[in-house]
Amino acid sequence: MIKGIRPLLRGSTYSGMLFAYCGAVASLPLLPFALLPLLAWRSAPEALQTVLVLLVWAALIGVVGLARITRRALIASARRLLSVPLPDPVAARRPAHSGADRWRTPLWLLLHVVLGWTGALVSGVLLLSGLVLPGGWLGADVRLSLFGWSVRVEGGWQSWVVALGCLLLAAAVCAVVTNALRWLAPRLLGPSSAERLALAAERELQLAERNRLAHELHDSIGHTLTATTIQAAVAGEVLSADPVAARAALRSIEESARAALEDLDYVLGVLREEKAQTAPTRTLADLPELFDRLRHAGAEVEPELSGALAQVQGTLSRAAYRILQEGLTNALRHGAGGPIGVRVAAAEDGLELSVVNRTEAGAGPRPGAFPTSGHGLPGLAERVRLLQGEMDAGPDGPQLWRLAVRLPVRWSA
Repeated sequence: MIKGIRPLLRGSTYSGMLFAYCGAVASLPLLPFALLPLLAWRSAPEALQTVLVLLVWAALIGVVGLARITRRALIASARRLLSVPLPDPVAARRPAHSGADRWRTPLWLLLHVVLGWTGALVSGVLLLSGLVLPGGWLGADVRLSLFGWSVRVEGGWQSWVVALGCLLLAAAVCAVVTNALRWLAPRLLGPSSAERLALAAERELQLAERNRLAHELHDSIGHTLTATTIQAAVAGEVLSADPVAARAALRSIEESARAALEDLDYVLGVLREEKAQTAPTRTLADLPELFDRLRHAGAEVEPELSGALAQVQGTLSRAAYRILQEGLTNALRHGAGGPIGVRVAAAEDGLELSVVNRTEAGAGPRPGAFPTSGHGLPGLAERVRLLQGEMDAGPDGPQLWRLAVRLPVRWSA
């Protein structure tokens, strides 16, 4: 019993009924236009005229529902008053909706208006009856008439019982109309099959972008922390003996930290869905600067660059820079000193990258270097796979470690 009355006590039931009333009231401005055909067909029977007006009125309501702004307004109001979780409509780049999908909003609007008018008339009559009937408590009889139908209610306590019943029925009508709209809203205002595909594609692009940003941040910050830690250790060791070298190491730390802050600002701007002030676009053209920072850290870098690197397209060039940055960071972390060979060769059939460094059994990481997180090589492998390239990493002889990557090249015009 209490469970059945509970919906009648909820405020959301009456906010949903208010939503239904709004649909009924919003359709009134279209009624004068629906009466215009009667001017040319005055001789038609009254019943036929009524049907004609209703059909034209329904058609006008459906036409209003075709507008995109109408759908957006309906979704926003349904979320607010019906408490139905509805996503915003996806802005399609091209109209890809089927005919059935296009008519979902006009159908919703038409049902919204029908339920609004039905609920308003029925609940209004019941509410009015519930307020009028107690007037018979002095013993007078009350007669209610509506559309040619009348009923006589005897005075006394019977009128109070009927009045209470009318009020409960009015509340029940509100609950029925609200629940009907809540049931219809996800089916007619919710995303269509085409919109679900668009939402899934958009979500996939967002996840791919965040995944790419995670790789970018790992490569940039990981490299910077490794290099600056080594540079700080070197500066501390030579501070008294060679102040010039110490100042150069500190200057390199400053430059590395500034570059890392730019990357961090860009990533955080994207994650916050804000437009970052600076978007790092480090490419193969920035390799000399990367090599200089490593040399300031005490590393001996031996680069070998060949081919038309300037013609490599931007996306591939940026990815190649990050791959080499990660490879050099791993060489600093785990290498056993000695020269680090870097080879970049651009040919017609692909871009070849390799980083070779010394490694010895039992040799620990460089002084001041961070321990590995275990995500460097798997991240590189995923990046290379997305670029449809090939990667090989492992020992290259008894004392060498080699990272080799081959990427397909599309030349820019």
